[in-house]
Amino acid sequence: MPGVFLDRDSVDRGDLDFSSLDNIIDDWQFYGLTQPDDLISRIRDAEIIISNKVVLDETAFRTTAALKLICVAATGTNNIDLTAARKYGITVCNVPGYATPSVSQHVFAMILSLSIHLGKYRRAVMKHEWQQSPHFCLLDYPIEELAGKTLGIIGYGDLGHAVDRIAEAFDMMVLISDHRGVEPRVGRFAFEQVLAEADVISLHCPLTPETINLIGSTEIAQMKPGALLINTARGGIVDEQALADALRDGRLGGAGVDVLTKEPPVNGNPLLADDIPNLIVTPHIAWASRASRQRLLDEIVKNISAYLDGMPRNVVSE
Repeated sequence: MPGVFLDRDSVDRGDLDFSSLDNIIDDWQFYGLTQPDDLISRIRDAEIIISNKVVLDETAFRTTAALKLICVAATGTNNIDLTAARKYGITVCNVPGYATPSVSQHVFAMILSLSIHLGKYRRAVMKHEWQQSPHFCLLDYPIEELAGKTLGIIGYGDLGHAVDRIAEAFDMMVLISDHRGVEPRVGRFAFEQVLAEADVISLHCPLTPETINLIGSTEIAQMKPGALLINTARGGIVDEQALADALRDGRLGGAGVDVLTKEPPVNGNPLLADDIPNLIVTPHIAWASRASRQRLLDEIVKNISAYLDGMPRNVVSE
């Protein structure tokens, strides 16, 4: 049974154990990266495809008479044309929940760094400002405690729940947002109320037509002055120009962003300008601890095994 992994290097940097995947079927082709021009020739005879971000659409499916299973090496499936997959009788499986510990710790790494101005204090030491201080400590930048602050969570799946639990350990109050424009359910709060009352807002919703630019200039204006905004979800949920403007104006206290609308940002991005204060941008790595990537690979093996046993799991389309 031929299988192909189209973009192995987006998951593995030579630090993962592939033995279980190697043993699940006996005919694998591994490619570090697959460009659009190479796609058709690489999948033509495949019965199983693993893809992280390579786009698979109807044009590709028309050339793959043998294809039975697509394993998405991610939770999001926006790179797969699910309607076309159903048309051609192709089962598509994803991997939910594998990155929860990695992403949730990244969220708080950003929150903590912004709250204590960690980067500024580190640069002060490197510039010998501490060494030149007349006092034993340097108090040039404000230091905020998380205890007693309010965290607003927008998107309450596995990741939102994990961030909620960590926030409670920091003695934060938590407001869980319901969908915009709906009457909040028990235990949830109106979207606008969360914007208005939270000291920190963390985004954990998928990118859908409803969430594109969910946080724009209007929503930022509704947030508390000095609030922090954290986005480890998807680029496009935040209006990047509006966020850059708000940080320059001092409307927000800071932002931590792990995702951008276009990745990699080869043509630039409003959030990559060097004059934006109190902004942390990381290159879509919140999910990418070694343990997280190994869990992802192990779950893909389980997806393939379940499919071969006639009981597919984590099915998003069939």
